Amino acid sequence: MPILRITKHGEKVLKTPCPPVDYEALKPELPKLLKNMWATMHAARGVGLAAPQIGLNLRLAVIDVRPEGKSQKLVLINPEIISSSGHIEDEEGCLSIPSVYVKLGRAAKVRVRALGADGKPWELTGEGLLARAFQHEIDHLDGGLFIDRLEFSHKLKVLDLVKDLKKNWS
Repeated sequence: MPILRITKHGEKVLKTPCPPVDYEALKPELPKLLKNMWATMHAARGVGLAAPQIGLNLRLAVIDVRPEGKSQKLVLINPEIISSSGHIEDEEGCLSIPSVYVKLGRAAKVRVRALGADGKPWELTGEGLLARAFQHEIDHLDGGLFIDRLEFSHKLKVLDLVKDLKKNWS
């Protein structure tokens, strides 16, 4: 399982909304792609990874927030948030913007509908870190980054920091 290169802030694929996946067309490549995504995400110590973060314009993401220390691998194909409620502020980061963490408001609870690796639809309600991960990865699939949700003045400060950090990114 090769560890794939994670795209970084400023790369076009991260700002391009992903079209829906044709599951049947992707099915032959999906097992290998998912193995590589899981390996890449775990090697980077992440809890989620969207296809644009490995340079693919596919509406596909993986999440494993390890509730209670147990792996709960979720594959999200063509995910959509169907309901959300509450509000919570917490620190958030992104594998595509290494070393940058900011406090960001998100819905405290979200319900997501998606296809799984087997092509079957599922729905799940997430709270806490899972709710945040759902929203974060779906933002990637919509062509957005978590810093896009910051207030303008705070975003400018973060972008100054990102400009300095980019010198050390590989």
